[in-house]
Amino acid sequence: MHAWQKTLLLLAMLVVPWGASGQTYPSKPVRLVIPYPAGSTPDIVGRTLSSKLQESFGQPFVVENRTGAGGNIGAEAVAKAAPDGHTLLIGINGPAAINKFLYKSLSYDSDRDLMPISLLASSPQMLVVTPAVPASSFKDFVDHVRGNPGRLSYGSVGSGSASHLTMELLKNDAKLFIVHIPYRGFPPAVTDMLGGSIDTMFAIIPAVLPQVRAGKMKALAVTGLKRSPLAAEVPSVAELGYPQLESLAWIGFLAPAGTPQEVIGRLNGETVRTMRAADVREALGKQGFEVVASSPSEFSAWIRAEQGKWSKVIKASGATAD
Repeated sequence: MHAWQKTLLLLAMLVVPWGASGQTYPSKPVRLVIPYPAGSTPDIVGRTLSSKLQESFGQPFVVENRTGAGGNIGAEAVAKAAPDGHTLLIGINGPAAINKFLYKSLSYDSDRDLMPISLLASSPQMLVVTPAVPASSFKDFVDHVRGNPGRLSYGSVGSGSASHLTMELLKNDAKLFIVHIPYRGFPPAVTDMLGGSIDTMFAIIPAVLPQVRAGKMKALAVTGLKRSPLAAEVPSVAELGYPQLESLAWIGFLAPAGTPQEVIGRLNGETVRTMRAADVREALGKQGFEVVASSPSEFSAWIRAEQGKWSKVIKASGATAD
């Protein structure tokens, strides 16, 4: 055998396993970790995606809800999993990008240990208050809180979430003092707010719109640059003179760092196709989310932009996960 033939044979032996790894993926059931409770929005999005990917790949995509620590428990499980594409993460703002700035110590680093697959969807939020809060407008609310420092509390779906950091941004910008009460998802936060245990919160619109319509909560603003079609009567933060309060809750799809690019590419391709299907767009639209379905590089750039914005808010406000 000539030297050049030996070289070609060696190259072929090196290349085939990588190609084969992408083509044969997945070789066993895939675990889809969601760091939030069943029935939460990340859970709804994750289960919608998992059922579609199961159809596409012909292997079970098994959802595992691993809650706690602002999403860090589930994110850590994926960050430390084998990087073969068989353990994946549905992550939101906090565990996927922001918590590294909020927690004094984490056992994983989202930049180093997680690999973006796709930004799935995003949604503006709505500022709501209980009827007991004497405010019928955003300005009234700011004035009331400013005049009652430390007497009001707000809920969030956890440290590092959009519902947490948006209020911290408002607190810092308007010089307000409101006590933070973190929850594990919107359902318990909404329940406590209806019971009067907390006074206000930023929430994705469908989580609180039924209560607004029923007169059990008052809607004061949405955190977009324009009004939401789900609640067109509620002003945007931009028209209220606070464009810097634009804030989106978002949900992303990630894998352990080191996962082969062929696997990431296949997952991204099927995810984009799935998310852009008419039935998925419609279902998530009812949850208040707009489908994004980005490439891995676009999602990576999004994470960096979010970190740049919110790390400054965290530093300026002194917000912590404690």
